[in-house]
Amino acid sequence: MTARLTRRTFLAGTAGAATLSMPAIAQNKPIRIGLLTVKTGPLAQGGLQMEQGTALFMKDRNSKLAGRAVELVIGDTGGNPAGTKTKAQELIERDQVDMIFGPLAAFELLAISDYVAAHKTPILSLAAAEDMSQRKPNPYFVRASGTSAQNMQPLADYARKELKYNTAITIVEDFAFGYEQMGGFQRVFEDEGGHVVNKLWPPIVTPDYTPYLAQLTGVDVIVQGFAGSNPLRFMKQYHDAGLKLPVLGGGPAGDDALMKSFGDEALGMVTASAYTSDLDTPGNKQFVAGMVRDYGFIPGLYAAGMYINGLVAEAALEALGGKTDDKEALINALRAVSLKDSPRGPFHFDHFGNVVGNVYIRRVVKQDGKLAQHTIKTYPDVSQFWTFDENWFLAQPVYSRNYPPLKS
Repeated sequence: MTARLTRRTFLAGTAGAATLSMPAIAQNKPIRIGLLTVKTGPLAQGGLQMEQGTALFMKDRNSKLAGRAVELVIGDTGGNPAGTKTKAQELIERDQVDMIFGPLAAFELLAISDYVAAHKTPILSLAAAEDMSQRKPNPYFVRASGTSAQNMQPLADYARKELKYNTAITIVEDFAFGYEQMGGFQRVFEDEGGHVVNKLWPPIVTPDYTPYLAQLTGVDVIVQGFAGSNPLRFMKQYHDAGLKLPVLGGGPAGDDALMKSFGDEALGMVTASAYTSDLDTPGNKQFVAGMVRDYGFIPGLYAAGMYINGLVAEAALEALGGKTDDKEALINALRAVSLKDSPRGPFHFDHFGNVVGNVYIRRVVKQDGKLAQHTIKTYPDVSQFWTFDENWFLAQPVYSRNYPPLKS
């Protein structure tokens, strides 16, 4: 059964409701939002943050959007494609949600894309699967976080142009998110004159990285793209093995929420992310303060991503006067959202429903005795296509385990 977390606010009195401009039926029926998250396995840490970010947004809005009560229905995917599809079916067919937030992983999203599109249910996802907004676009899909490669492409640019690294080895989990992250890094790094010497693919559940650590040698830098709790395990074992090469990482690899759990092994690691907790804007300060107040820690991109999804839904619903019955109008309104202030800064969507926004290059430092992310460069208005021509990009194969191929 799908677990329910329900927050219902009913408008008091039909006379008061009649003073609002939207139809009475829209006022009396709660908006239903389904949240697909993961509560078990190596990705559960991100799933918990997703739930926390969504809950904070609902609290900040008193569980109302565009004058209507909001009911949140949570489905635990189990972190696998079959479980994700089952929960999506329950949310749509049984719970009749108006839109879905989530899921987290690319393989979860790919498992439900066709089903969700067939039911014309808008889905605001964190999952970074490239082709959802590229070669096989879902017309009911909106992504305010970014594709797998969207952070890694500017990271590669920074590695070549400013850090002056010439050679790299990449290491990341053996699944679609990993392939696409490192494909984006490799393409830009090599286009700008660098050389990826080797690519390593540990299984998503790897308790001991020793066989892989032995291969991390003979280059200028190691690029890791682990997610969930895996970055903690990898960096600890990397340090314990006595390895000294500098480490770069994607957004999840150095997520702000992990800083409380890392030791000094993470000091100096440079990462690229669509969200950074030190962004000095009103929207982010309010978000961080709320997370610290309610949960006691600095938030990361998973919580921020869901809070941002809430902002997108709110803006679209306000544009529609709170109406959700016309699915075409709803998805068009969601994709038309452009925000100047959010926890990730300003952003808008391209014609595929994928975000165009800032990517932040950060370095792990120690502040007041605690690890923290410090932003050292901002790449503004980063597209999923980086600086490549869109038509050329879409004519290339999707990033995979073997594409781009190694040159040696």
